[in-house]
Amino acid sequence: MRRLPFLLFLVGCGVTPQLPGHNFLGAPYINSPLGEGIAPDSDPLIRFDAFDCTTFVETVLANGDIETLNQIRYKDGKIGFLNRNHFIESDWLINNSDRVQNISADYGKTKIRHVVIDKKSWFKKAHNIDTDFKPVAVDLEYIPYEFTKDIIIENPVIVLFITDNADFRDKIGTDLAVVHMGILMPNGVLRHASSEHGAVVDVSFDKYMNTRKKNKNNLGIALVKIK
Repeated sequence: MRRLPFLLFLVGCGVTPQLPGHNFLGAPYINSPLGEGIAPDSDPLIRFDAFDCTTFVETVLANGDIETLNQIRYKDGKIGFLNRNHFIESDWLINNSDRVQNISADYGKTKIRHVVIDKKSWFKKAHNIDTDFKPVAVDLEYIPYEFTKDIIIENPVIVLFITDNADFRDKIGTDLAVVHMGILMPNGVLRHASSEHGAVVDVSFDKYMNTRKKNKNNLGIALVKIK
């Protein structure tokens, strides 16, 4: 399996290093392009030709290595649809705590988004699958948009976009706090798989935030360190 570079540290060679995900720029956006290779999600375990926002971040974080990617996408690395880290709030951040850390408080005044993830209801409503999952309450620390001015980072970080939209409870069967994610670069660029642009693109982080905060349901961002 081909491995793709996460960071090319070539300073000693006089070459400007590429930032995370550079190789994937322009790759098409496809909703939920990865799966387990078998039903109920027969999409492949890894691919480099298409992404959604989560699989883009995961593949970059895994450095394009399928074994590492499986560790990131599944609890304890055990491949299975029910075992996948479907929810960033209650699954992904917690099960990847050895790789990532919410550092929002280091970059601005924060608030807490209290969210209850009801996986049992979601599995039934979205996939007609009966499970025994119990609701999980999470307090997610984030920076409200009013306090996001002049954020300066020295290294790439994962940025989560936080919302509070009651419609999700009716549409998908559970509350939801994280609705998008990407990688924020030290140069103020947000690199993400964008459904709007239909591809992995670079955009101005400040301009992107200004657009999102026009929607009253959008609360702010969480910054997540890559350990």
